[in-house]
Amino acid sequence: MSLGSSRAGAPGRLLPMDVAGRLPRLRSLLDGVGATALLVTNLTNVRYLTGFSGSAGELLVSADDALLVTDGRYRTQAAEQLAAAGLSDAVRIFVGKVQAQREQTVDAVRLMGATRVGLEAESVTWGAKRRVGDLLSPAELVPTGGLVEQLRQVKDPGELDRMKAAAAIGDAALTEVLEMLGEHRSEEEVALALDTTMRRFGAEDRAFDTIVASGPNAAKPHSPPSPRPIAPGDWVVIDFGATCEGYRSDMSRTFFVGGGPTGELDKVFTVVVEAQAAGVAKVKAGIEAGDVDAACRELIAAAGWSEAFEHGTGHGVGLDVHEAPAISEGSTAILAPGLVVTVEPGVYLPGVGGVRIEDTVTVTGDGCRSLTGFTKDPAVPGT
Repeated sequence: MSLGSSRAGAPGRLLPMDVAGRLPRLRSLLDGVGATALLVTNLTNVRYLTGFSGSAGELLVSADDALLVTDGRYRTQAAEQLAAAGLSDAVRIFVGKVQAQREQTVDAVRLMGATRVGLEAESVTWGAKRRVGDLLSPAELVPTGGLVEQLRQVKDPGELDRMKAAAAIGDAALTEVLEMLGEHRSEEEVALALDTTMRRFGAEDRAFDTIVASGPNAAKPHSPPSPRPIAPGDWVVIDFGATCEGYRSDMSRTFFVGGGPTGELDKVFTVVVEAQAAGVAKVKAGIEAGDVDAACRELIAAAGWSEAFEHGTGHGVGLDVHEAPAISEGSTAILAPGLVVTVEPGVYLPGVGGVRIEDTVTVTGDGCRSLTGFTKDPAVPGT
């Protein structure tokens, strides 16, 4: 295969995101959790609220003020990214060493008159909680869960545009790399080529660790790429995604190398494709997430492989590759327009192999729209 300089799939001009509108929506939630301010320590949430993508920083938000603290590595980056988000006048930035950051946060809490400071309970260690409690005393700490994450679930048009671009990069990269499956390359070689091609086509990074699992390795849902050569007669599961300006795609396809597929996995493939289509058809606003899972699971169970479908049907996607809502058994989360979720049933037969088919879809009022568009044909060109 060729690994030239083509930029097929690279994103063009993307729609703007309404980053500046997110802080007011967060502030409207503070009273409901009994907090007068929220200390945002989850870096993905910091990025969502401000546009700042550095690896160190905390955001303190009250009803009428906001402070981002970070260190000297990000002095220029923080100012540039907040300006690009339209937040230069809405969020103060403090840059300094760790002790100075802590002192600035204490001063800001007092200045804001915050007597009850919310902490992101799922993102704060016990040690950090004790440190912050001592630091901010006498202000009371309030554990919060999912405040920013619930805002992140529904994507605006700019976010959807970035996810669409990430998915297009993934589709284009897989098109270019697919023929490698018939060239006796190892799983590791194919995964590396896919990662490199996504970068060349405009991705800022892969969305997660790329999975290329062949033969019996395909029976392990999250099998890391190995030195195993891909051989004729192998079923190969590829699960991967690209990242565009922080937003991720996620897609799985299963391929057969050489000739026409036969045996049990050929039957599994047909059932999984049908189950995945049934799940996608179920996705629309107002539906419980558990109903999507059930639509996939019922077909697989009817074929006799219920015990071989051992994971949930899907999950939300956005700035993280795994976000709420979970598309799983018994999930009562209600799908809403603008949510982005995966539908990815699979069947795995230990010692034999496995099949998984996955698309990332956007929920609409009367159905859904797939962001990933690669064919589900299992044939490998040239084999």
